[in-house]
Amino acid sequence: MSTNNTNTVEDGSTVQVHYTGTLNDGTVFDSSYTRDEPIDFQVGSGMMIPGFNNAVVGMAVGEKKKVSLTPDEAYGSTNPDAISEVPKLNFPNDFEFITGQVVQGSNEAGQPVVGTINEVKDDVVVIDFNHPMAGKDLNFEIEVVSIQE
Repeated sequence: MSTNNTNTVEDGSTVQVHYTGTLNDGTVFDSSYTRDEPIDFQVGSGMMIPGFNNAVVGMAVGEKKKVSLTPDEAYGSTNPDAISEVPKLNFPNDFEFITGQVVQGSNEAGQPVVGTINEVKDDVVVIDFNHPMAGKDLNFEIEVVSIQE
């Protein structure tokens, strides 16, 4: 592993960062400051969305940066194929169907899935299985707390 003499984040560095994520209208969707706990990740490992990962490269401890990410740098575009009609029979008898509600289940392969109810019809519900931030521009204010080699 290369020695980082410049004390800046490089590909492969393990970093601790604080961040606040906002939508274009200013709505805060996530903040490590609120939890009072920075996040740790290895740069270039794929743990973070590409735009966030790339934004920290070259930053120094204590430095703050604001970045705006397009969907292709974040959670991708909304995939229309990830919106499905699911029979109400697939839910428990006493399930209360509410538009906007997040639901969890499993797909045909038994893998866990999470979706949001978009519409409630007579015998089916329309569920969007896209990531909730898919198709959205995201803004982050990032502060590097520490860099470990």
